[in-house]
Amino acid sequence: MSKKLIEIASEIVQTQVSLTSMSATDIAASLRQVFSTLQELEKAETAAIYIECTQPAAEEVAATKLSPANSIQNDKVICLECGAEMRQLTSKHLVSHGMSQKEYRKKYGFTMATPLAAKSLTKARSKAAKKRGLPEKLKQAIEARRLAKAKTSKPAITEKVTAGKPKRTRIRKKKA
Repeated sequence: MSKKLIEIASEIVQTQVSLTSMSATDIAASLRQVFSTLQELEKAETAAIYIECTQPAAEEVAATKLSPANSIQNDKVICLECGAEMRQLTSKHLVSHGMSQKEYRKKYGFTMATPLAAKSLTKARSKAAKKRGLPEKLKQAIEARRLAKAKTSKPAITEKVTAGKPKRTRIRKKKA
């Protein structure tokens, strides 16, 4: 049975290594810890004893060590909830933690303007938008909208004043 435990432990550690970068000593320590935990679980299962978990999971420890400012890196973003590394934190991923992007930003102190994407991805998108001429087109659209609004609002005010009827005055009755 212990051979199966070794296989299970190695699969768990392989998954951890594929998600985060670990040194050889970290891998060995993680393998020992996972194997001993699996042995305890097996003993508890056969004896029908419940084990109380005293240490947080490895993913939770890794996620709490990282500060929110350092979680957004050049080539990756690290989810502060689970420690997963990806190019962009999507709302679909955050739903797996029961959060929206707004709640995630509020919990970890990100501003609404901070993109939850790798810095290189943000720069590439900005460069592509500039190449398409988006900033100039955006400025032109804003200016056109402002001028259109100014044209429609000014004549409406002048029409009310010029087309106006004489101002009504109220006459009070004299007391007898």
